[in-house]
Amino acid sequence: MTLPQAATVVDELDRHGHMIVPDLLSREEVAAAKAELGTILESTPFGRNDFEGDHTRRVYALFAKTRLFDGPATHPLVLAVLDHFLGYYQLSAPTGIEIGPGETAQPLHPDDGVYPVPRPHREMVINVMLPLDDFTEANGATRIVPGSHRWGEERPGPETPTVAAEMAAGSALIYLGTLWHGGGANRTDRPRLGVVLHYAASWLRPQENHLLAVPREIVRDLPERMQELLGYNICPPFIGYVDGRHPRRALD
Repeated sequence: MTLPQAATVVDELDRHGHMIVPDLLSREEVAAAKAELGTILESTPFGRNDFEGDHTRRVYALFAKTRLFDGPATHPLVLAVLDHFLGYYQLSAPTGIEIGPGETAQPLHPDDGVYPVPRPHREMVINVMLPLDDFTEANGATRIVPGSHRWGEERPGPETPTVAAEMAAGSALIYLGTLWHGGGANRTDRPRLGVVLHYAASWLRPQENHLLAVPREIVRDLPERMQELLGYNICPPFIGYVDGRHPRRALD
């Protein structure tokens, strides 16, 4: 299937706050990623609270543990959408997420809510959810509050309607950080696995400190664009310098 043009995705995000792009990953890429994350998850604990999920395992420091998402993180379509909304940006909280059987629905939230900036505001966060299993309403597909990216200080209540972002493995759900959403309840007898690539404007502090999470000996061997996305970059005019120099010099 031919991927949509970036302008089409941008238009859908402006109107609806989200868009599902089929077949961003090939079947081979999905299978390899699922197998490697499966190995990592064997030593990954379950969540510590309702937000992380008592029956959910989360792979943090993702880019210290696998190279299989370097390609998706720098996919030309993804970067073109990020260029439009954020201009200068970096990875913030990329995470592998396995929602297990019996997990309850995650509280609804916008992913830019961690930043104390009054709404409405310009977009500061963009997310790309990559399902490695088919996402269905029954197994915990991400729930979305339609139109909530346009809200000011409104908050969803118990009766607020949501839509399940059902999609096949290998698709990508691209959505704005202002969109209210949450992981769904898994009412099946099998876990569902996905990865969220969470990006933030580079003038913000990322949620995860990749400069500490990803060892320098790993970063030195990565392509320059991945190094930049992990924080070895400048937000013009000079936010992020090290001893007056570009942070990538610190890798020498």
